[in-house]
Amino acid sequence: METVKIEPFHIIGISIRTTNENGQASKEIAELWNTFMSENILTKIPSKVDNEIYSLYTDYESDHTKPYTTILGCKVENLNSIPNGMIGRSFEGGTYVKTTAKGDLMKGLVVDQWSKIFEMELDRTYNADFEIFGEKAQNPSNAEVDFYVGVQHEKNG
Repeated sequence: METVKIEPFHIIGISIRTTNENGQASKEIAELWNTFMSENILTKIPSKVDNEIYSLYTDYESDHTKPYTTILGCKVENLNSIPNGMIGRSFEGGTYVKTTAKGDLMKGLVVDQWSKIFEMELDRTYNADFEIFGEKAQNPSNAEVDFYVGVQHEKNG
């Protein structure tokens, strides 16, 4: 676990409003991924910075126990052209705690890592949290995924 500074960025992708109650998010986010892959959304996102896929959580009603929005998409240069059916958002960046999980994406790697994060004593902002699925996540049975959790600025002294 390390603390990192994230610069402001834009994202374009597809989204849903969900909640962690009763395992709803696990099911609905899996369905969102299915749509993302089956409809080849990656190729439809304009002005991508790269091909890393972001799974971003934002618009928290309060904390991780209440409804929030999940966006699956890519970091983009600008929000000038947002395709129909997609959303574009800007994020301020800030201070984040970065953790990495390795394992099988089909066997709950992401859900298990979030369960661990929920147990951590973090002063979370609940502005935006995200995972990045880059080159190391190409093999689903042996993936490496970085998780970023927004936290309050650390106070010096």
